[in-house]
Amino acid sequence: MRSFGRDPSVTDVQLAPGTGRRIVRFAAPYKRDLSVFLALIVLAAFAAVLNPLIFKVIIDDGIGTNPPATGDPGLVISLALLVAGLALFEAVLKLWQKWCSARIGEGLIYDMRSQVYAHISRMPIAFFTRTQTGALISRINNDVMGAQSAFTGTLSGVVSNVIGVVLTLIAMAILSWQITLLSLVLLPVFIVPAKLIGTRLQALTRESYSLDAQMTNEMTERFNISGALLVKLFGRPSVDAASFRDKAGRVRDIGITRAMYGAVFFVSLTTVAALATAMVYGVGGVLAASGSLGVGTVVALAAYLTRLYGPLTALSNVRVDVMTALVSFERVFEVL
Repeated sequence: MRSFGRDPSVTDVQLAPGTGRRIVRFAAPYKRDLSVFLALIVLAAFAAVLNPLIFKVIIDDGIGTNPPATGDPGLVISLALLVAGLALFEAVLKLWQKWCSARIGEGLIYDMRSQVYAHISRMPIAFFTRTQTGALISRINNDVMGAQSAFTGTLSGVVSNVIGVVLTLIAMAILSWQITLLSLVLLPVFIVPAKLIGTRLQALTRESYSLDAQMTNEMTERFNISGALLVKLFGRPSVDAASFRDKAGRVRDIGITRAMYGAVFFVSLTTVAALATAMVYGVGGVLAASGSLGVGTVVALAAYLTRLYGPLTALSNVRVDVMTALVSFERVFEVL
């Protein structure tokens, strides 16, 4: 088994040969649940893209340009009921997705923890003399949870975001390809900094996990009768306490930095989305005033923008997310 040493940056990791095949074997018992899970994600993406189109029809055809002369109350009521029905349908899909996600995730955690525990229990005494207990506990707890998120978080996020972005761009292009191109002009202004922030956050998260594992190992080694006796007889409690405080302090500093990075990320996203929305209303409003574009079309395009920037930003960092999940799997496989 390889050493439980330092973890390199997730973006520089070279996965061990056969990692992919071993992941597939772990997921094989859940292939039916995974298929249903992915199908639900696709259905939810299609349902979400319909609402702005319905808003367009309500405004342009149901309300019209000169109500009540051009209005159609019956159409408005029918489409409003359709929007309500879609909302209920999406709610059912989300609950079903959550059930599938929990079933798959908890099942994987159970399988992996059981296999890791059984495997470690069969190891010879020599294995335990050269292996840190805290590192083993970290593998069973933290890394198993990270591996589980590959299916319940990373996979679902990638599929949902890809389908959502594709459908949104298609719908926007059909409504107005000119405004669609304009709305994408601001995207690089946000995507590049967001990618840098995402990579930095990932590195900080990895460092935090590593420090947590080290502190867990220290507590596990010290807070038992054998460890306590060794510290009392031969150790330096003040030095150990200072070392632990240093690690805890670094985790505290990382937590503050991560919170600020997250705040900058969120503010940047909302600011760029607001600027893009203002541009859509400005350009679209001028076109609508000249009769080149319907008012409902402008409203629909603005609604689609709110569904575009978040998924695109998530996809810009998808490589880091995928590699993080794969590294968690590999760290578990190192034990097995």
